[in-house]
Amino acid sequence: MPVWLRPVLFILFLLGSWQLAVFLHPHQLLPGPWKTAGGIADLVRHGLLVKYVVASLFRVTWGFFLAVIVAVPLGLTIGWYRRAEMALNPILQILRPISPLAWIPIAILWFGVGDLAAVFLIFVGCFLPLLLTVINAVQGVPAVYINAGRNFGLSSIVLMRKILYPAIVPRLMTGLRITLGVAWLVVVAAEMIAVNSGLGFLIVDARNAGDRYDLVLAGMVIIGVVGLLLDNGVRSLERAKALRWGYSEEH
Repeated sequence: MPVWLRPVLFILFLLGSWQLAVFLHPHQLLPGPWKTAGGIADLVRHGLLVKYVVASLFRVTWGFFLAVIVAVPLGLTIGWYRRAEMALNPILQILRPISPLAWIPIAILWFGVGDLAAVFLIFVGCFLPLLLTVINAVQGVPAVYINAGRNFGLSSIVLMRKILYPAIVPRLMTGLRITLGVAWLVVVAAEMIAVNSGLGFLIVDARNAGDRYDLVLAGMVIIGVVGLLLDNGVRSLERAKALRWGYSEEH
């Protein structure tokens, strides 16, 4: 049996089990896969599918991009300068357990109901995990790399750019992959409260409609599919030769 066929068969098995459960309990509100597919078709027919997916991806892109351009250089600096890490670590550890959703009232207070609030929440959700990943990656760079750079007379800035950054790329890519998943989770939650478009808004709006649970499940399925595509996109970057510095040949 081809390897790719196994997950396909498993998905078909889950869909069949889902349809059977709905058939055995017809009075439940949960629609079956056929009605859910009909909900997706309804979104396509009214031009809402692309609109909502693009709206969510727009917010994720900006929030995630801002977190990356701030967290990566800041993490390199904090990880490199031990005193900076000692001074800032207590604050980072206090902020780290706070859920991004706890910032929703503040986001609405600062930015109102709209895209800026959602982008801010995504930034908050991505920034600290990515920052701590970079700091730990820098502190885990083998000392032989650092000593080799110093032996060649590299300044701290050049050493960070030529040695540290390439050395942390493998762990950085893993952190980016995990953080992008967090961003996708946060945007759905934010759209349920702070905006009036996107996939999260679709789920809440369909629930408020009373009898459109097919659209609720359609939104959930679309969220899962888009999240899978985003994850596969980052995983494909991990396999790029230009980003595999630090991997063994067998990895």
